[in-house]
Amino acid sequence: MLGATLAADAYLQRLNDEVQRVDSDALQRWADLVYQAWENDRFVFIFGNGGSGTTASHMAEDLGKSTLHERDLNDESKKRLKVLSLTDNAGWLMAVGNDLAYDQIFVQQLMNYGSEGDLVIAISGSGNSSNVLKAVDWANRHGLVTFGLTGYSGGKLKQIQADGLHVELDDMGMVESIHLCLFHWVLNDVFARINSEGRYAE
Repeated sequence: MLGATLAADAYLQRLNDEVQRVDSDALQRWADLVYQAWENDRFVFIFGNGGSGTTASHMAEDLGKSTLHERDLNDESKKRLKVLSLTDNAGWLMAVGNDLAYDQIFVQQLMNYGSEGDLVIAISGSGNSSNVLKAVDWANRHGLVTFGLTGYSGGKLKQIQADGLHVELDDMGMVESIHLCLFHWVLNDVFARINSEGRYAE
């Protein structure tokens, strides 16, 4: 926990340093995959545990609503991004966790919803969450596109994902914060492309 050993100014400096180390090409590929999902009418599925689970919820909400202009939200003809957080169906999560196993909570949903060509965004700070790994393995074997968001060493997720963005840092809080911070650029970039405005304008 870096915040337990660093004063506020030092913590902010460390956060800035870590953001500067992020692979901008990976960040661009993440945005490209989301845009391509919209372009090709594919679903985007997002999931993770704990803080990463709430990040998945946040990402799905923003991608579902904020890729459109507010003026277009009531336009039934406007093409929309199909996006779902697999962390948000409490009844299904509890039923699968109780009746099967906790490592099945995401893969069982993908079996119902997922199709070849859909995009999976799997979030795991450690990269070793078994429920995330089982879902990514299934997605890989069934023709879905997998993109991981990892921290620490990247764990097993970094080894099995098709692509991903890695924050090489042994601090869960900062890793989670950076994932969400970077996502907002992805959201803005996809918005600009969908709405044909503002992309890289000075």
